[in-house]
Amino acid sequence: MRSYERVSDEELLRRTPREPAAFDAFYLRHERLVLGWARRRTPSPEVAVDLAGETFVAALASVRRFDPARGAALSWLLGIAQHKLMRSYERGRVEAKARKRLGTPRVEIDDEGLERVDQLGACLVEEWLAQLPGDQARAVRARVIDELSYPELAERLQCSPLVARKRVSRGLTSLRTLVETDDA
Repeated sequence: MRSYERVSDEELLRRTPREPAAFDAFYLRHERLVLGWARRRTPSPEVAVDLAGETFVAALASVRRFDPARGAALSWLLGIAQHKLMRSYERGRVEAKARKRLGTPRVEIDDEGLERVDQLGACLVEEWLAQLPGDQARAVRARVIDELSYPELAERLQCSPLVARKRVSRGLTSLRTLVETDDA
């Protein structure tokens, strides 16, 4: 594997479309920073991990649009993280505003109702997971349903923790698309 130690962040992003390992180096360089940033702004470690994952997925998807003339790569990355965080807050505010406008209280569900939702949700989740590539489905199932840590997941999947995170992140992105398509 090529060494990217002395390559600037901006150069790593420039190289990414033709050298995927350059983005791996960028990710490894900034993963802890983005996770720490997200953890200070979110209610739980799980939410922080999801936010960081979404941030890097969005960065990779838009890497060709990165323009070093507009600012440093790290500023760009944290801007993406901020955008992802604000979108999640906005979704919550929109839901609360709609409830208030309609005069409906927040729905409280008892244990029996939660059990029914779990059963219904399990069926939908299995349908959605069946539509993912096998490696992503296994990774999402192990991380989200079995609640394995990334080191445990990597061991189960016989890959590195970085690859395990990427599989989960890609799988969750695909699931989000499936869910949004089903809701439309």
